[in-house]
Amino acid sequence: MYSWLLLTIYDIHTSSPDDAHTAPKDSVILPAYSTEDKYEDDPWNLPELQDNGLKWSELDTKGKVLRVLTASVKFILLVGFLYMFVCSLDVLSSAFQLVGGKAAGDIFQDNAVLSNPVAGLVIGVLVTLLVQSSSTSSSIVVSMVSSGLLEVQSAVPVIMGANIGTSVTNTIVAMMQAGDRNEFRRAFAGATVHDFFNWLSVLILLPLEAATGVLYKLTKIIIDSFNIQGGNNAPDLLNVITDPLTDAIIELDKNVISDIATGDPAARNKSLIKIWCKTEKITTLVNITVPSDANCTTGALCWVEGNKTLTQINVTETINLERCNHIFVFANLPDLAVGLILLALSLLILCTCLILIVKLLNSMLKGQVAVVIKKVLNTDFPFPFGWVTGYIAIMVGAGMTFIVQSSSVFTSAITPLVGIGVISLERAYPLTLGSNIGTTTTAILAAMAAPGETLANSLQVALCHFFFNIAGILLWYPIPFTRIPIRLARALGNRTAKYRWFAALYLLLCFLLMPLTILGLSLAGWQVLVGVAVPIVVLAIFIIVVNLMQARCPQYLPSGLRDWDFLPRPLHSMAPWDRVVTSGMAFCGARCCCCCKCCQSTDDEEKGLQERKKSLEIYDNPVLTRDDEPQETSKETMKATQL
Repeated sequence: MYSWLLLTIYDIHTSSPDDAHTAPKDSVILPAYSTEDKYEDDPWNLPELQDNGLKWSELDTKGKVLRVLTASVKFILLVGFLYMFVCSLDVLSSAFQLVGGKAAGDIFQDNAVLSNPVAGLVIGVLVTLLVQSSSTSSSIVVSMVSSGLLEVQSAVPVIMGANIGTSVTNTIVAMMQAGDRNEFRRAFAGATVHDFFNWLSVLILLPLEAATGVLYKLTKIIIDSFNIQGGNNAPDLLNVITDPLTDAIIELDKNVISDIATGDPAARNKSLIKIWCKTEKITTLVNITVPSDANCTTGALCWVEGNKTLTQINVTETINLERCNHIFVFANLPDLAVGLILLALSLLILCTCLILIVKLLNSMLKGQVAVVIKKVLNTDFPFPFGWVTGYIAIMVGAGMTFIVQSSSVFTSAITPLVGIGVISLERAYPLTLGSNIGTTTTAILAAMAAPGETLANSLQVALCHFFFNIAGILLWYPIPFTRIPIRLARALGNRTAKYRWFAALYLLLCFLLMPLTILGLSLAGWQVLVGVAVPIVVLAIFIIVVNLMQARCPQYLPSGLRDWDFLPRPLHSMAPWDRVVTSGMAFCGARCCCCCKCCQSTDDEEKGLQERKKSLEIYDNPVLTRDDEPQETSKETMKATQL
């Protein structure tokens, strides 16, 4: 399955753009039309956001006032939609925790599996996918380390997996721009460049960590060298603005997941929905009966009354003072039902806000405003300081992520900007790397606020996360040749733009099927995992090497390996699969009212395009028409093209 994925991504039978512009002299010169695709030469060129209205100097007083009012209203709407977009991401995370939070706690309970680095990695991916928050999965790991159920060294692969799992959110956001082919191409590449960075970093650093423990040893030296004392909590910046709305919708008791992971049997029957927001704990001394003096706690008062031996123990009682104010506080619904309701609601609001944000940005970013914004975001410093620009972008990404306190929110916010062409893929890459750093600094500050008995472990786990991202940046950014994630993301963007259904397949393979497969093999034992994984890895390396040699030096390959034509076509091309998917969608569309409307609109668009082309044929350039050319030539050319 994964070898087929590699073959189809690097499909060598896809015609290059240069082939479309090169024609033999004997070919038929087709009629010249007045329309052209502005992305025909290079679909990765940022589109020119042109202003078709009047210039400011050409407007009268009334026009200037209307333009200022219109721009102000659009800006207010943009801020409002962005606010709702961020809140919907928060509610989406809560919904995933309600649906799969307890399952995530159960996954973490198996300490024997977590001792396997590969299993720990995929568990980190799956748990972060379930709770949609790397902060939540990291806090569960910290709780397990602090309680002694998990060693810090075994927690490092889980943190790496959490880093991968958190990148799925902006990939889902990118799929909302599938309506326009070139916007989808850029948006999906801008989102998946984060995925490729995380996966490539893990491929290098996980074996290195398993063999040497370099991250564990480095963070251990830092913890032991400094007298680190607890401080205040990480400052609430964006949460101050978003919490009033999200807390009015739902509030969760996230300690339940941590308690399940640490083996508390009572936590399994608790609900994640928080009912009482203000509580008070009262500790009192209670007399209890024990069998004998030997059962008395050391240092506690113990006495005998008649035939009974009594002692005193501390009993803590929680008193509920004030209920929460969210809309589900009186709803007598299970966690799963509430989670599914919130999941549907948050996805609806997320998609609506994203569509409206893109439309508003397209209408606002025109003329001189677009020129200024694109120059500020995408222009490098003059020579010889051009290399500094990327590192400044990394710092900007780290700072913005620290402000919003979520890498998912920041990367999901810049994804539509990449799609509409405001931010280039080359600039989005360092911004994404900076967001990885920003989310770890927030975790470090949160760890600094931990109690004294858990401070060292919490801080060491947070530092492992920090240095993992630093090492990944050193691997895949400083030298331009090593910026492989950009090239892989661009190749995947081209593939998903041509076959849009492949985006959903990519999500299922990389974030669900592959982690579940690796987890199942890990549960079967490391011998089974190695026996299955090693041949797959060797085959994948062979395919990559052959693809590179086919593209650059095919003369060194045997004649049979200079192309993949000896394989069945479905194993090296997506065209047969595309026909199957298209036929399936057409079958569903013929029987579903909603799909019928979509298909009808698509047919209407195609008919309109054909009518438009026919009308444009009236204005053909007669100079480019061959009068002496027989009609049979065009028919033969059509047959040759079909063959």
